[in-house]
Amino acid sequence: MSQFSRFMRANKKVKENERHVVTKSLCDENGEPLEWEFRHISSRENDDIREACMMEIPITGKPNMYRPKLKSSQYIRKMITASVAVPDLYDEELQDSYGVKTPEDLLMAMVDDPGEYNDLAAYIQKFQGFDVSFDEKVNEAKN
Repeated sequence: MSQFSRFMRANKKVKENERHVVTKSLCDENGEPLEWEFRHISSRENDDIREACMMEIPITGKPNMYRPKLKSSQYIRKMITASVAVPDLYDEELQDSYGVKTPEDLLMAMVDDPGEYNDLAAYIQKFQGFDVSFDEKVNEAKN
């Protein structure tokens, strides 16, 4: 096998979905917490999510000059939503049962414990290949 052929798509490992308990408040008939299933997102999907969460901030003292700023909590929420395979956060009936109309709002309604949500955010970042959480990077940049 040549060096070049090793890079062919046929040699690329398939990233498997993973199951993870997200919240203790959603349980099966035996009282066991339900496992959610997560899928890997592509670099392209991540770029699209990141781009959708950017905003322009005016630069003080420089008229008509702006700098980009990432809305980090919105970015994390959208990345989590894109990663969830089961339950289907886009399901209208599930959204209606929580009285919400968007997948992101459904996520927040289903995982309404702040500690569990933060644990989920950390899990998803690691699952998606971010060894250091986004919040840790932000804090590091500030110091």
